[in-house]
Amino acid sequence: MVSRRFTLGGELPVRRLGYGTAQLTGPGYWGPRGDARDAVAVLRRAVERGVTLVDTADNYGPSVAEELVAEALRPYPEDLLIATKGGVVRTGPGAWHVSGRPETLRAMCEASLRRLRLDTIGLYQLHRLDPLVPMAEQLGALDELRAEGKIRHLGLDTVTPEQLRTALESTDIAAVQNRYNLLDRASEPLLELCEARGIAFLPWFPLGNGSLTTGRVHAEIAARHGATPGQIALAWLLHRSPVLCPTPGTGSLAHLEENLDAAAVRLTDEDLRALG
Repeated sequence: MVSRRFTLGGELPVRRLGYGTAQLTGPGYWGPRGDARDAVAVLRRAVERGVTLVDTADNYGPSVAEELVAEALRPYPEDLLIATKGGVVRTGPGAWHVSGRPETLRAMCEASLRRLRLDTIGLYQLHRLDPLVPMAEQLGALDELRAEGKIRHLGLDTVTPEQLRTALESTDIAAVQNRYNLLDRASEPLLELCEARGIAFLPWFPLGNGSLTTGRVHAEIAARHGATPGQIALAWLLHRSPVLCPTPGTGSLAHLEENLDAAAVRLTDEDLRALG
Protein backbone atom coordinates (compact mmCIF):
# COMPACT_ATOMS: atom_id res chain seq x y z
CA MET A 1 0.00 0.00 0.00
CA VAL A 2 1.47 3.34 -1.08
CA SER A 3 1.31 6.01 1.63
CA ARG A 4 -0.25 9.23 0.38
CA ARG A 5 1.17 11.29 3.25
CA PHE A 6 4.58 12.33 4.51
CA THR A 7 5.51 13.92 7.84
CA LEU A 8 7.88 16.74 6.98
CA GLY A 9 10.50 17.56 9.58
CA GLY A 10 9.08 14.79 11.74
CA GLU A 11 6.09 16.95 12.71
CA LEU A 12 4.17 18.38 9.74
CA PRO A 13 1.96 15.83 7.94
CA VAL A 14 1.28 16.74 4.30
CA ARG A 15 -0.36 14.98 1.42
CA ARG A 16 2.48 13.89 -0.83
CA LEU A 17 0.90 15.17 -4.05
CA GLY A 18 0.99 18.95 -3.78
CA TYR A 19 0.77 21.96 -6.04
CA GLY A 20 3.50 24.19 -7.48
CA THR A 21 2.90 27.81 -8.47
CA ALA A 22 5.54 28.47 -11.15
CA GLN A 23 3.01 28.04 -13.97
CA LEU A 24 0.93 30.91 -12.58
CA THR A 25 3.56 33.29 -14.00
CA GLY A 26 4.28 34.34 -17.56
CA PRO A 27 6.91 33.15 -20.06
CA GLY A 28 10.34 32.82 -18.49
CA TYR A 29 8.64 32.88 -15.06
CA TRP A 30 8.23 36.64 -15.53
CA GLY A 31 5.13 38.69 -14.84
CA PRO A 32 1.59 37.36 -14.49
CA ARG A 33 0.05 34.68 -16.65
CA GLY A 34 -3.39 35.71 -17.86
CA ASP A 35 -6.15 36.84 -15.53
CA ALA A 36 -5.29 36.74 -11.83
CA ARG A 37 -8.82 35.47 -11.15
CA ASP A 38 -7.99 32.25 -13.00
CA ALA A 39 -4.87 31.73 -10.88
CA VAL A 40 -6.83 32.35 -7.70
CA ALA A 41 -9.45 29.81 -8.81
CA VAL A 42 -6.77 27.15 -9.44
CA LEU A 43 -5.15 27.71 -6.04
CA ARG A 44 -8.46 27.52 -4.22
CA ARG A 45 -9.50 24.40 -6.09
CA ALA A 46 -6.19 22.72 -5.21
CA VAL A 47 -6.89 23.23 -1.51
CA GLU A 48 -10.53 22.16 -1.95
CA ARG A 49 -9.20 18.92 -3.43
CA GLY A 50 -7.12 18.30 -0.32
CA VAL A 51 -3.72 19.70 -1.26
CA THR A 52 -1.80 20.55 1.91
CA LEU A 53 1.59 21.44 0.34
CA VAL A 54 1.81 24.52 -1.88
CA ASP A 55 5.28 25.23 -3.28
CA THR A 56 6.18 28.74 -4.44
CA ALA A 57 9.17 31.10 -4.63
CA ASP A 58 9.88 34.80 -4.25
CA ASN A 59 11.31 34.95 -7.77
CA TYR A 60 8.32 33.46 -9.59
CA GLY A 61 7.14 36.63 -11.23
CA PRO A 62 9.07 37.87 -9.26
CA SER A 63 6.69 38.28 -6.31
CA VAL A 64 3.64 37.42 -8.44
CA ALA A 65 3.18 33.83 -7.27
CA GLU A 66 3.54 34.60 -3.55
CA GLU A 67 1.03 37.44 -3.82
CA LEU A 68 -1.44 35.16 -5.60
CA VAL A 69 -1.05 32.52 -2.89
CA ALA A 70 -1.93 35.05 -0.21
CA GLU A 71 -4.84 36.49 -2.20
CA ALA A 72 -6.32 33.06 -2.87
CA LEU A 73 -5.73 31.15 0.32
CA ARG A 74 -5.75 33.51 3.28
CA PRO A 75 -6.87 32.83 5.92
CA TYR A 76 -4.75 29.73 5.51
CA PRO A 77 -6.16 26.37 6.60
CA GLU A 78 -4.35 25.03 9.67
CA ASP A 79 -3.08 21.96 7.81
CA LEU A 80 -1.71 23.89 4.80
CA LEU A 81 2.08 24.08 4.47
CA ILE A 82 3.34 26.99 2.38
CA ALA A 83 6.84 26.33 1.06
CA THR A 84 8.74 29.18 -0.55
CA LYS A 85 12.31 29.92 -1.63
CA GLY A 86 14.92 32.64 -1.62
CA GLY A 87 18.47 33.11 -2.83
CA VAL A 88 17.93 34.01 -6.48
CA VAL A 89 17.54 37.49 -7.99
CA ARG A 90 15.62 38.01 -11.25
CA THR A 91 16.45 40.67 -13.85
CA GLY A 92 14.19 39.58 -16.68
CA PRO A 93 12.40 36.62 -18.30
CA GLY A 94 14.54 33.51 -17.88
CA ALA A 95 17.29 35.50 -16.14
CA TRP A 96 18.35 34.06 -12.76
CA HIS A 97 21.23 35.26 -10.55
CA VAL A 98 22.27 33.41 -7.40
CA SER A 99 22.63 35.68 -4.38
CA GLY A 100 23.32 34.03 -1.03
CA ARG A 101 24.85 36.74 1.13
CA PRO A 102 23.36 36.55 4.64
CA GLU A 103 21.89 40.06 4.53
CA THR A 104 20.30 39.31 1.15
CA LEU A 105 18.74 36.07 2.37
CA ARG A 106 17.32 37.83 5.41
CA ALA A 107 15.79 40.59 3.28
CA MET A 108 14.33 38.02 0.88
CA CYS A 109 12.78 35.96 3.66
CA GLU A 110 11.25 39.00 5.34
CA ALA A 111 9.82 40.18 2.00
CA SER A 112 8.26 36.73 1.47
CA LEU A 113 6.69 36.91 4.93
CA ARG A 114 5.10 40.23 4.00
CA ARG A 115 3.82 39.06 0.60
CA LEU A 116 2.47 35.78 1.95
CA ARG A 117 1.11 37.57 5.03
CA LEU A 118 2.59 34.97 7.34
CA ASP A 119 4.31 35.23 10.69
CA THR A 120 6.26 32.03 10.04
CA ILE A 121 7.11 30.29 6.76
CA GLY A 122 6.56 26.55 7.19
CA LEU A 123 9.33 25.51 4.79
CA TYR A 124 11.89 28.01 3.52
CA GLN A 125 14.20 26.66 0.84
CA LEU A 126 17.54 28.04 -0.28
CA HIS A 127 16.85 28.16 -4.01
CA ARG A 128 20.50 27.75 -4.93
CA LEU A 129 23.72 27.53 -2.95
CA ASP A 130 25.84 30.57 -3.79
CA PRO A 131 29.33 29.33 -4.77
CA LEU A 132 30.81 32.69 -3.78
CA VAL A 133 29.51 32.57 -0.20
CA PRO A 134 30.54 29.87 2.31
CA MET A 135 27.72 27.40 2.88
CA ALA A 136 28.02 27.91 6.63
CA GLU A 137 27.22 31.61 6.23
CA GLN A 138 24.18 30.93 4.05
CA LEU A 139 22.80 28.27 6.37
CA GLY A 140 23.72 30.35 9.39
CA ALA A 141 21.54 33.21 8.14
CA LEU A 142 18.59 30.86 7.72
CA ASP A 143 19.21 29.30 11.13
CA GLU A 144 19.05 32.78 12.66
CA LEU A 145 15.71 33.38 10.96
CA ARG A 146 14.48 30.04 12.28
CA ALA A 147 15.60 30.92 15.81
CA GLU A 148 13.60 34.16 15.48
CA GLY A 149 10.49 32.17 14.55
CA LYS A 150 10.33 33.43 10.96
CA ILE A 151 11.10 29.99 9.49
CA ARG A 152 9.91 26.64 10.81
CA HIS A 153 11.88 24.24 8.60
CA LEU A 154 14.76 24.64 6.15
CA GLY A 155 15.14 23.14 2.69
CA LEU A 156 17.73 23.09 -0.10
CA ASP A 157 17.14 23.26 -3.85
CA THR A 158 19.43 21.66 -6.44
CA VAL A 159 22.15 20.08 -4.32
CA THR A 160 24.43 17.07 -4.50
CA PRO A 161 24.47 14.31 -1.88
CA GLU A 162 27.81 15.66 -0.67
CA GLN A 163 26.38 19.15 -0.19
CA LEU A 164 23.42 17.78 1.71
CA ARG A 165 25.69 15.74 4.00
CA THR A 166 27.79 18.84 4.68
CA ALA A 167 24.68 20.89 5.45
CA LEU A 168 23.38 18.22 7.83
CA GLU A 169 26.58 18.49 9.86
CA SER A 170 25.57 21.98 10.97
CA THR A 171 21.78 22.17 10.81
CA ASP A 172 18.54 20.25 10.26
CA ILE A 173 17.30 20.01 6.67
CA ALA A 174 13.67 18.95 6.26
CA ALA A 175 13.45 18.89 2.46
CA VAL A 176 15.39 19.03 -0.79
CA GLN A 177 14.15 19.96 -4.21
CA ASN A 178 15.99 18.56 -7.24
CA ARG A 179 14.98 17.64 -10.77
CA TYR A 180 13.74 14.07 -10.80
CA ASN A 181 11.16 12.24 -12.86
CA LEU A 182 10.46 9.01 -14.70
CA LEU A 183 13.01 9.75 -17.43
CA ASP A 184 15.54 11.80 -15.44
CA ARG A 185 16.91 9.91 -12.46
CA ALA A 186 20.29 11.59 -12.12
CA SER A 187 19.39 12.51 -8.52
CA GLU A 188 18.89 8.88 -7.50
CA PRO A 189 21.84 8.98 -5.02
CA LEU A 190 20.33 12.07 -3.40
CA LEU A 191 16.95 10.34 -3.17
CA GLU A 192 18.57 7.39 -1.40
CA LEU A 193 20.18 9.75 1.11
CA CYS A 194 16.84 11.46 1.73
CA GLU A 195 15.21 8.08 2.34
CA ALA A 196 17.90 7.18 4.86
CA ARG A 197 17.55 10.50 6.71
CA GLY A 198 13.75 10.90 6.48
CA ILE A 199 14.05 14.06 4.36
CA ALA A 200 11.28 15.07 1.97
CA PHE A 201 12.29 15.16 -1.71
CA LEU A 202 10.20 17.59 -3.79
CA PRO A 203 11.00 16.68 -7.41
CA TRP A 204 10.86 19.60 -9.81
CA PHE A 205 9.76 19.00 -13.39
CA PRO A 206 7.88 15.88 -12.19
CA LEU A 207 6.27 15.71 -15.64
CA GLY A 208 9.52 16.49 -17.46
CA ASN A 209 8.21 19.96 -18.36
CA GLY A 210 5.56 18.23 -20.46
CA SER A 211 7.73 15.53 -22.04
CA LEU A 212 6.22 12.80 -19.83
CA THR A 213 2.71 13.30 -21.14
CA THR A 214 3.69 11.22 -24.18
CA GLY A 215 5.58 7.94 -24.62
CA ARG A 216 4.55 4.47 -25.70
CA VAL A 217 5.19 2.48 -22.51
CA HIS A 218 3.38 4.75 -20.09
CA ALA A 219 0.66 5.40 -22.69
CA GLU A 220 -0.03 1.65 -22.74
CA ILE A 221 -0.04 1.50 -18.94
CA ALA A 222 -2.29 4.56 -18.84
CA ALA A 223 -4.78 2.87 -21.17
CA ARG A 224 -4.97 -0.15 -18.86
CA HIS A 225 -5.74 2.10 -15.88
CA GLY A 226 -8.09 4.46 -17.68
CA ALA A 227 -5.61 7.22 -16.89
CA THR A 228 -3.47 9.70 -18.81
CA PRO A 229 0.29 9.30 -19.39
CA GLY A 230 0.88 12.30 -17.14
CA GLN A 231 -1.04 10.64 -14.33
CA ILE A 232 1.09 7.53 -14.73
CA ALA A 233 4.26 9.63 -14.44
CA LEU A 234 3.01 11.19 -11.20
CA ALA A 235 1.75 7.88 -9.84
CA TRP A 236 5.19 6.37 -10.51
CA LEU A 237 6.79 9.04 -8.31
CA LEU A 238 4.35 8.27 -5.50
CA HIS A 239 5.16 4.56 -5.81
CA ARG A 240 8.92 5.05 -6.28
CA SER A 241 9.70 6.35 -2.78
CA PRO A 242 7.74 7.36 0.33
CA VAL A 243 9.77 10.58 0.62
CA LEU A 244 8.94 11.87 -2.88
CA CYS A 245 6.42 14.72 -2.71
CA PRO A 246 5.76 15.98 -6.25
CA THR A 247 4.21 19.43 -6.65
CA PRO A 248 3.18 19.65 -10.33
CA GLY A 249 2.11 23.09 -11.43
CA THR A 250 -0.50 24.32 -13.86
CA GLY A 251 -2.62 27.36 -14.58
CA SER A 252 -5.51 25.24 -15.83
CA LEU A 253 -8.33 23.92 -13.66
CA ALA A 254 -8.80 20.89 -15.93
CA HIS A 255 -5.10 20.03 -15.78
CA LEU A 256 -5.10 20.50 -12.01
CA GLU A 257 -7.92 17.97 -11.66
CA GLU A 258 -6.04 15.53 -13.89
CA ASN A 259 -2.84 15.89 -11.88
CA LEU A 260 -4.52 15.43 -8.51
CA ASP A 261 -6.45 12.39 -9.72
CA ALA A 262 -3.07 10.68 -10.20
CA ALA A 263 -3.05 9.99 -6.45
CA ALA A 264 -5.79 7.40 -7.00
CA VAL A 265 -3.83 5.41 -9.59
CA ARG A 266 -2.53 2.13 -8.18
CA LEU A 267 0.32 0.77 -10.28
CA THR A 268 0.93 -2.98 -10.33
CA ASP A 269 4.29 -4.68 -9.92
CA GLU A 270 4.19 -5.38 -13.65
CA ASP A 271 3.61 -1.68 -14.36
CA LEU A 272 6.53 -0.71 -12.15
CA ARG A 273 8.86 -3.18 -13.84
CA ALA A 274 7.93 -1.81 -17.24
CA LEU A 275 8.45 1.77 -16.13
CA GLY A 276 11.71 0.88 -14.39
